[in-house]
Amino acid sequence: MRALFLTLLLPLAISLSAQITPPNDFLPHELGETFTPHHMLVDYFQLVSGQSERVMLEEYGRTNEDRPLLLAYISTKKNMDRLEAIRENNLRATGLLPGDTDPELNDIAIVWLSYSVHGNEAAGSEASMGVLYDLVNPRNERTSRWLENTVVILDPSINPDGYNRYTNWYRQNATLLLDPNPAAREHNEPWPGGRVNHYLFDLNRDWAWQTQVESRQRMVKYKQWMPHIHADLHEQGYTSPYYFAPAAAPYHEYITDWQEDFQTEIGKNHAGYFDQNGWLYFTRERFDLLYPSYGDTWPTFNGAIGMTYEQGGHSRAGRAIDLPNGDTLTLADRVAHHRTTSLSTVEIASKESDRLTANFRTYFQNAVKEPQGEYLTYIVSGDTPRGKMRNLINLLDRNGIAYAKATATLGKSMYSYREGRDVAGGAEAGDLVISAYQPRSVLTQVLFDPDVYVEDSVTYDITGWSVPMAYGLDAYASRERLSIKTEAFELPAYKNPLEGKDLSAAYAYVVDWEDLSSASFLAAAVAAGVQARTATGDFTIGQQSFSGGAIIITRADNRKNENFTATVRRLAREHEVDVKVLETGFSVSGGDLGSSNYQLVGAPKIAVLGGERVNPNQFGQVWYYFEQDLKYPVSIFYPDNISSIAAGDYDILVLPDGRYDLSGSEEALTDWVRGGGKLIAIGNANGSLSRLDGFSLARKEAAEEEEEDSVDERLLPYGGSERRFISNYNPGAIISVEMDDTHPMSFGIGEKYYSLKTGSTAYDYLDSGVNAGRVRTNPETFGFIGTGAKKQLKETLVFGVDGMGRGNVIYLIDNPLYRGFWEQGKFLFANALFQVN
Repeated sequence: MRALFLTLLLPLAISLSAQITPPNDFLPHELGETFTPHHMLVDYFQLVSGQSERVMLEEYGRTNEDRPLLLAYISTKKNMDRLEAIRENNLRATGLLPGDTDPELNDIAIVWLSYSVHGNEAAGSEASMGVLYDLVNPRNERTSRWLENTVVILDPSINPDGYNRYTNWYRQNATLLLDPNPAAREHNEPWPGGRVNHYLFDLNRDWAWQTQVESRQRMVKYKQWMPHIHADLHEQGYTSPYYFAPAAAPYHEYITDWQEDFQTEIGKNHAGYFDQNGWLYFTRERFDLLYPSYGDTWPTFNGAIGMTYEQGGHSRAGRAIDLPNGDTLTLADRVAHHRTTSLSTVEIASKESDRLTANFRTYFQNAVKEPQGEYLTYIVSGDTPRGKMRNLINLLDRNGIAYAKATATLGKSMYSYREGRDVAGGAEAGDLVISAYQPRSVLTQVLFDPDVYVEDSVTYDITGWSVPMAYGLDAYASRERLSIKTEAFELPAYKNPLEGKDLSAAYAYVVDWEDLSSASFLAAAVAAGVQARTATGDFTIGQQSFSGGAIIITRADNRKNENFTATVRRLAREHEVDVKVLETGFSVSGGDLGSSNYQLVGAPKIAVLGGERVNPNQFGQVWYYFEQDLKYPVSIFYPDNISSIAAGDYDILVLPDGRYDLSGSEEALTDWVRGGGKLIAIGNANGSLSRLDGFSLARKEAAEEEEEDSVDERLLPYGGSERRFISNYNPGAIISVEMDDTHPMSFGIGEKYYSLKTGSTAYDYLDSGVNAGRVRTNPETFGFIGTGAKKQLKETLVFGVDGMGRGNVIYLIDNPLYRGFWEQGKFLFANALFQVN
């Protein structure tokens, strides 16, 4: 495919400036000829920022692998000289900064362009160099004119670690001459691929949850600027034409008519250039605006025109690849297309800056005065465990959502997230209060509403994510704006109960098992050599009562560790847990501390499988959990090394979601479990176990239709086949799970758990073992689940524990670590690790 030269750009001979080095004069290759190493991409941005008064380069953070994260701010010299004033004026327009706006600055548009959040969609980062040059080149009269009333913020590589992984691999493996054969090695990237970051997280699903360092650092800058337009430049399958806005249904119901309509205007502007060049494109298909943690939806819920642009290519395309129509798609083509939509976005922002900024101001005025949704106030109990409340506050702060503390009591009927219905209740003094009457009203309601309206069930991602359910909160939603006195909410300063005390008479220390901080404390304690036990049920000693799962650290178990008290004191401070001191092991109920009701945890040695046939994202979620949430050591093995694990001294083996071939490892795996090992299978890994002899897990057969409803499917019309398919489809929804509250899997959670179920595969109850978590006949559901899928999931296993010899197999049908944001799931996974013995 030979593209016509971009009509947005002046001819090369005219556009070159003596002061600004074009990419082709800096790189050892032509732009679009091959992939640019990340360090060279950084070098080019640094070079141009030193040459032009139109650009300021900022390093806003570092990745896990210590690569720089960059933003280039681009405008005219006049605007660059008053850049901070423009930023602050825009924040005043949102109400996030007090004061009146400056009329002289009100119509300056702010456009943020993000490239290659998926690192192996590398044409975006390649195009960013051309876009930078086009914008800063003073001889380019068109872009110079646009910048008079526009500030462009350009992030050339959102995911440097993934981009480097892919481009480095490609440069090492590509042949010298172009090979467009799709079957060739250079078009088939190996596991885990460059799409994901260091921990193999998909950063395009992390905008709201901000679990990853790249997201957290970027969002600090985004909130400081609050752009009017955000375009997220991606790539898709190489046979697809270019996609740009307007987006496909479903749109979230809180997206305004203005946001929807202006997407169409932008799309028409792009279409003009694509029509002129004869480039294929499509709109209003596939890419919807529902899930709130994308690079298009999160900005949209922050008042911007948020959009995804998708160029055909991805890692499969390499430098050139054959297309089904006989043409060849080149990297240069892909760069040209992204370069065009980038500049077209800036162009229309400049042309329509007055309307764009005026509607942006109106958006935030309405947010403060007239919130859109049904629920107007959200209440979180002040009795929420400290660690869980701290994690919630961190999420609110990272998203810029305002909250306060109730200083009085107010009785009202409200929706209870735990009960799944309206209850008589209200706010108590000390509760956390989140009002929808705030600048980020829409984002607040999107994240906290119990359910989401899905206008079109053919959706691209999960449809359930309510924060109170994900965090396991005792929380409520009111349909009224509660008139209650509040003050600033601050988590009380932590006071270590062991500091400054004479602990010579201490018999034991006890920490309640109540949230992830309890688990991280236990993990740190056993890793430090402290011997700890967990309670198999409730118990009372003296006047103090504790629940099942409580951590007990006795002097007797640690008599050879003379520094164990100092270690416990230090770890209590680091993890901010409440430690109770016991001076006797004699119980009122539940068993004395020397009884078999308290199981020794030890320091389990843990192995995790990762490699081909393992889902990269979900392996990364397990890896991240151990290294960043628990900070507990873990060994990673390739899936074909199970025999090595079985021959070693590992206590726990985790199988992340994947499709394993265990036929050659079945005997070694079974013998290892029978010898005392604990095997934890997540998601599709359970399907691999269900095919092995000796494992009692079995898939549920598809329910047969009643005879009177049966239809010969061979005679159904072709039209509507997709709609019929989604009857058995579950893109991802929340479903209530009944927990066996006597079993260790439920410790700290209780009798109900809200699970994020991302499929319709179902398993029968275990005939032996414990069905610790199950979907019953009439579960609560939030989000979209097809009617057939919902029927299939009734009376099925979600979490099961099956004894095998001296060991256990734990079946986690739903992934409790999904995308690293399901906080209650992280706690449940800790039960599988430390409580089930």
